[in-house]
Parts: sequence; structure tokens; C-alpha cells
Amino acid sequence: MKTPRIAIGALALSAAGLVGLITHESYTSTAIVPVAGDRPTVGFGSTFRDDGSPVRMGDTITPPKAVARTAAHIAKDETKLKRCITAPLHQTEYDLLVDHAYQYGVDATCGSTLVKLTNAGQYRAACEQYTRWRFVAGRDCAVRSNGCYGVWTRAQVRRDKCMEVQ
Repeated sequence: MKTPRIAIGALALSAAGLVGLITHESYTSTAIVPVAGDRPTVGFGSTFRDDGSPVRMGDTITPPKAVARTAAHIAKDETKLKRCITAPLHQTEYDLLVDHAYQYGVDATCGSTLVKLTNAGQYRAACEQYTRWRFVAGRDCAVRSNGCYGVWTRAQVRRDKCMEVQ
């Protein structure tokens, strides 16, 4: 028997969701451009400093500071996600949406077809939307030679994990 979906207000990013997010983002002590055409990131994929200014090449961060910055970022994203998502979710679905918002921005996630379909209760169709998020700087990351194949594989992992709870 499948577990019931839970009202969005009762959900928070799970430990498994956090581990998945930081595993995909990987830790860097010095700012890098993870994929050509992307913006600089530091720590666990942070694109902004604590003061809200953008990360710049040469910025550095310690592991504890990176964890704190990631946690603060996630907390802000969760507050915004809970305003735009009205449908009940499985924990896995919620974790994947938080992960997506962390990578692409909460505004992009909230404005997406992914969230529209979720709110309409079309959960399987919503899961399929993850693979539409496979472009960086106009390059299709599903094409291995475009130098961003990890974006594509992450999209597939999200879709697959989402489908597992349907």
C-alpha cells in the first residue's frame, strides 16, 4: 500500500533529500564555473554570498560555512515553495522540488509547468517535466559532447525518483 500524500505545510526537506542535494552539487572551497555558460558557484553550488551579492571567481568558503549557507538558502526556498505549491505531496516529491529550486531558482520552479501540473494533481505528468530542464546557455545537455551531461543525468534521476512514488 502506498503512503498517502501529505499537505505541503507539514513537509520539510528530509535528511535524504539534503544528502542528495549536496552530493549532486559537490563541495568546492573556491568558486568555480561548474558548466560553461553557468554562473560561478562555491561551497555546495551557492551562487550568492551571505550578503546577497553574486559569488565571484576567487571567493572561498569553509565546509561549515558552506553547510550553513546551503541550509539558509534551502529554508528561504522552502518558504516560497510552500506558497506556490498547493497540492499534497509524497516526501520524495517534495525533496525533488526543493532540489530543483536550489539548482534553478525558486521563482523558475514556481513558475514552471512542473508545479502547474503538480498543483493540478497530474503527478506523473509533473514527473516527466524534470527532463525538460536539460539546457545550459542554449546547449542541450542530453548531448554528451555539449559539456554539460551531468545536468541531463540529474534531470533523469529526478524524473525516475519521482516516478517511483507514483
